[in-house]
Amino acid sequence: MSSYSKSPDNLVIPVRNLKFRLEPGPSDAERWWHGGDPVPTAFFNALSSTFPDGERFFMDSVRRFQGLASEPLRSQIKSFIGQEAVHSREHLEFNAFAAKAGYNIAALERRAKRALASHEKRSDVRKLAATCALEHFTAILAHALLSADSADLAGAPEEARRLWSWHAVEELEHKAVAYDTFLLATKGWSRPRRYLVRVAAMMISTWVVMRVIGANMASLYRQDGINTPKTWWRTLKYLLVAPGALRRIMVPYARYYRPGFHPWDHDDRDLLAKTHARYDLSTG
Repeated sequence: MSSYSKSPDNLVIPVRNLKFRLEPGPSDAERWWHGGDPVPTAFFNALSSTFPDGERFFMDSVRRFQGLASEPLRSQIKSFIGQEAVHSREHLEFNAFAAKAGYNIAALERRAKRALASHEKRSDVRKLAATCALEHFTAILAHALLSADSADLAGAPEEARRLWSWHAVEELEHKAVAYDTFLLATKGWSRPRRYLVRVAAMMISTWVVMRVIGANMASLYRQDGINTPKTWWRTLKYLLVAPGALRRIMVPYARYYRPGFHPWDHDDRDLLAKTHARYDLSTG
């Protein structure tokens, strides 16, 4: 691996052509596919609604710089694009599953698309910096999910647990590809300039993520007729207390602001091996 990267020399990023199928039922318990609970159902539905367009944004941002890369980064970019393409396809299916349960998911997808459109006037490097920031979000959420043995999905059907765990595995496998591409694209920059651009991108991305996911969850709660203070109190407890996915990512999130940060400062290969042993994640 090049001197600017800390990614493992033997890193493998396989493209798994896996397909997941969930079927909704007519009752609230099945509409709220996560154990009959509207709160985690809304969180994962809101998250999934951002993925199809988000993954395409990531692919486009990295693809623009593929011609600059030498091996092994060039092949890693190709694999990154392949993995993200399958993610986009499968989350379109997951969103269709939520829509069949009665939710207006299209409105949530449009909100995510509008948020991403705000980046269109930015330079290619700043789009790549935004991708690095958003990929850090997905990677630390993936680590939180898998390190807790997918306890955040304890009430979900097996197929849903498998889908989200597969997605988490691949987010960890390719967690540094966009970042290494950014380092390559800015290799002529001073360290302070590079730091300021990536940190500014993270600050903007944090606001966008919180606003979009929060608005999407509110939309889902309104559709269920439960957009009330009581529901939001339960939401805060779910996200910040138990199982507390957002609480568990606070420290990893803050590490992004450290000068010299790299996604592989934390080695996830043992966690990936453990998850491979738990789920059937063949290449399809």
